[in-house]
Amino acid sequence: MQNTSSNSVLPSEKNVSQSSHTENGGKVVLGFSGGLDTTFCVKYLTEDRGYEVHSIIVNTGGFSEEELQKIEAHAYRLGVKTHTTVDAVKGYYVRIIKYLVFGNVLKNNTYPLSVSAERLVQALHIAEHAKKLDADAVAHGSTGAGNDQVRFDMVFHIMIPNVEIITPIRDLKLSREEEIAYLKERGVEMNFEKAAYSINKGLWGTSIGGRETLSSKGMLPEEAWPTQVTKQGSEEVKLHFEKGELTAVNDKQFNHPSETIQYLQTIAGPYGIGRDIHVGDTIIGIKGRVGFEAAAPMVILKAHHALEKHVLTKWQLSWKDNIANFYGNWLHEGQILDPVMRDIEAFLQSSQQNVTGDVFVQLQPYRFQVIGIESPYDLMNSKFGKYGEMNNGWTGEDVRGFSKIFGNQVAMYQKVQEEQQPPMPKGE
Repeated sequence: MQNTSSNSVLPSEKNVSQSSHTENGGKVVLGFSGGLDTTFCVKYLTEDRGYEVHSIIVNTGGFSEEELQKIEAHAYRLGVKTHTTVDAVKGYYVRIIKYLVFGNVLKNNTYPLSVSAERLVQALHIAEHAKKLDADAVAHGSTGAGNDQVRFDMVFHIMIPNVEIITPIRDLKLSREEEIAYLKERGVEMNFEKAAYSINKGLWGTSIGGRETLSSKGMLPEEAWPTQVTKQGSEEVKLHFEKGELTAVNDKQFNHPSETIQYLQTIAGPYGIGRDIHVGDTIIGIKGRVGFEAAAPMVILKAHHALEKHVLTKWQLSWKDNIANFYGNWLHEGQILDPVMRDIEAFLQSSQQNVTGDVFVQLQPYRFQVIGIESPYDLMNSKFGKYGEMNNGWTGEDVRGFSKIFGNQVAMYQKVQEEQQPPMPKGE
């Protein structure tokens, strides 16, 4: 390890040697976002460990072309050998997001799995890149306190079992302040003030972590939210679903559902819709808090669910809830490659055959509400009757007989219980 200044933040040589690394040098593929953690990884792996670093960014919808170009330039300034950009937006939707919509998946009834879902797509692409380059090692910038370390590691263990996994932030147990100090020592220029918050932006929402989310109480300040509130008043949007997939917004058609999601985000995001703090159980057994903003995902999930309640039967809805809850939890814990996930996806896909129609949603600052739906498959159809008023499919006598038969077994049970009760003593 190279010598550093006297105020270096790196642990002692002894601590570094106790990490999972085997030897210095070799070719390593690094999942790179250009943020604080992965910037540290490049400098540490190249200058302190002597690795040939090949960075890769897997865009799951969080970066513009201009941002991707800046990240590439940043990577080369840091000293990477090669940098690769993968456009995974459409594949991310097809592989995961559409099933999250089909299942109306919200972790703990709150969080739309914004980061957990995209990490799996990123891990799969990074693993494929490591295969392609015949790399000696693969690296990521996860800490030792969260879920991402398990998601990345598990996919790598499955996909590239003979490739070493290097995790500098986890192994060196560094705080964000220590990373910043280390990079400043080496003359790295970046927006360190912005780096006070960990922001992960993607097609299915943005997570925000900072000092306010490290304890059980605290809300992110207004300036920490990536999308500022610039819209006032209210507006109505019409969302059109075809077999469960959002295909149009306000009659505007798109070539791919991922583009529809991005367009809706531009409409709903400036209202500050979809902001919240998620408190959840991590894969490693501790609880954690994270802020997130997910305007389009929250509107889509609630609109889709409203449409389903009109067009699906009682037992379709019931089984979907149970299966989708397992699917979301198992996905959150990184188990995208488990074959049971393909079985559940087949069920969810089948359930969407009649989930077609328009959903009308009212948007306002910090909130929204579903106004109603229109669908040719609507089971709340006036020709079958109006709830609480009249019916056209049965008579009152039909209901009398049905009610007696429907409760028959319970009535038998009650009768048997009464007959088995001992008689009350006389005089009491």
